[in-house]
Amino acid sequence: MRTPPLRFRLLAVTVLLGCAPAAPASEEAPARTAPAPAARASAALAIDRDALLHHVQVLAADSMEGRALGTPGNARARRYLLEQFRSIGLEPFGGSFEQSFPVEGSGGSATGVNLVGRVEGSSGAGPVLVLTAHYDHLGVRDGRIFPGADDNASGTAALLVLAAWFAEHPPTHTMIFAALDGEEGGLRGARHFVEEPPVPIERIALNVNLDMVSHSDSLLFAAGTHHYPFLAPYVEEVAPVPPVVLRLGHDLPGTGSDDWTDASDHGPFHAAGIPFLYFGVEDHPVYHQPGDTYDSIVPGFFGPAVETIRRILVQLDRALPRIQAARGGA
Repeated sequence: MRTPPLRFRLLAVTVLLGCAPAAPASEEAPARTAPAPAARASAALAIDRDALLHHVQVLAADSMEGRALGTPGNARARRYLLEQFRSIGLEPFGGSFEQSFPVEGSGGSATGVNLVGRVEGSSGAGPVLVLTAHYDHLGVRDGRIFPGADDNASGTAALLVLAAWFAEHPPTHTMIFAALDGEEGGLRGARHFVEEPPVPIERIALNVNLDMVSHSDSLLFAAGTHHYPFLAPYVEEVAPVPPVVLRLGHDLPGTGSDDWTDASDHGPFHAAGIPFLYFGVEDHPVYHQPGDTYDSIVPGFFGPAVETIRRILVQLDRALPRIQAARGGA
C-alpha cells in the first residue's frame, strides 16, 4: 500500500482500514535501461523464481482471507511465513521470530505481529541492513476477499527468496529480514520495529523496503535517493534484468501523493534518520481491489525485478560502512 503523506499522518487506526487514492507518475530521474540483446540472453536469475511465484500463490489464496491484521487469515499467513523463516535457516532475536504490538482502533483492539530474523554477516558486529515487506492486506469487505497479491504478497515473497539466497551466500554485514504487520492503516508494524529495534538503532545503516513489485510490464521505481543522494550510485551501477526498466523517483517533496517518502514501511525508518530505498511499481487498476489476485501479477517482470533488487542488495552490503558514515553526515 502507498498512502499519500497527509493520509499517513491522519489515518485513523482500525483493524481493517480503507484504501488510499491512487498515485500518478512523478518527476523521476532518467530510466536505467536494460542491457543490449546479447547481454539479455545471458541474464540468469540467481533467485528461485518457482519459489517466488509459489509464495505469492499461497499468500494470496482465498484461504488467507486478505490477511488483515488481527484476523484468522492473517494468522494463517503468519504461520506460513514462520515455516519459511525456519526452513531458510534465519536466526531469531531473543529466541523468537515474533515481535508483537498492540493496535487500538474504532473496530476494537487487536495484536499485530512482525516476524523478524537475520542472516549474520561474516564481519561480525558493525552496520546492519534491514530488508522489510509487509504481509498484511485489507481482508474481507462486504463479503469480498481482497487477496493483495501485488500488495503485498509480492514483496513478502521477494523477502523470502532473498533471505534464502543470502542464507546460502552469507553477506559481509548482518541482514535483518522483517515481514511486517499492520502496514495498511498506519505503518504500525514498521513504527513498532523502529521504536523497539532488535539491534541498537545506530547500527541500522539502511532500510530497503519492498512493496508492490510484481505488477508492471517494465517499470520498477527506487525511491529515496532524493533524500539520500549517496545511495544513487549503488542503484545506478546495477544493470536491470530485462524487461525491467529501473527509475529513481517518487520521492520529491511537495508533489503530494506522487511523493512516496512516507507511503509505506520505509517511512518510520526515514523519520528516525535511517536512509532508505523503496522498490515498487506504480498503482494499477487492481490496486486495493478484489482483482489483485495471483493471476494478475506479471511473472515475466516479477522474477527479473527481484533479481535486479538482489544484485543491488549485494552492492549495498559491500558499501554498508560507507553508507553508515554518510548517514552520520546527512
